[in-house]
Amino acid sequence: MHSESPFALGQVLLIDKPLGWTSFDVVRKLRHLIRIKKIGHAGTLDPLATGLLIVCTGKFTKRINEFMAQEKEYTGTITLGAVTPSYDLETEPTNHQDIGAITLSLIQQSVKQFTGSILQVPPAHSAIKVKGKRVYELARKGESVVLEPRRITISSFEVLRFEEGLVHFKVVCSTGTYIRSLANDLGVALGCGAYLSALRRTRIGSFLVDQAQTPEQFERSLPVQ
Repeated sequence: MHSESPFALGQVLLIDKPLGWTSFDVVRKLRHLIRIKKIGHAGTLDPLATGLLIVCTGKFTKRINEFMAQEKEYTGTITLGAVTPSYDLETEPTNHQDIGAITLSLIQQSVKQFTGSILQVPPAHSAIKVKGKRVYELARKGESVVLEPRRITISSFEVLRFEEGLVHFKVVCSTGTYIRSLANDLGVALGCGAYLSALRRTRIGSFLVDQAQTPEQFERSLPVQ
């Protein structure tokens, strides 16, 4: 019977979210493919980010909060020498500055202040709700929003390499961390501005992106109806 499909009983699906898709796009695609209403994801990835998205179906949707609370790992690049209102490439870079004096050792020194238990202000272009409205909706209308800093934990902030103005990094962090804010804050610390130019979520808890399927691979794996 359809109601007893493995998806209705509950499954944890590991999806490698493509660039340009919203997290909801993934859920909508999977809902259509497996014809199930009870489905949701455990932690939003921005459209410009790729990587691991945990999708729960059926009775396993009760476990979404459990997965959301787990530690995350990301890799990506931060571009130095400019800022953007969204802290990433959703908006245009402005206020370009010279980065000739910035060195790898200076960056490595600067990231130390962003490890451990720290306070972080979320981006104005984020899905946090203020007075019932998502703040990115207010930001896009040009309304100013004051967001309170939140306590987060950065277990490690590793600079992998620095070349041509790009900081290649790996971050391990608690839930609620905005890597875009981390990029912007690094730019402030260095005095040259910075924004997030690429991001990939590589791990959630013990789940790895290497175990995940793209939506297309997932579709191909389904039995022909």
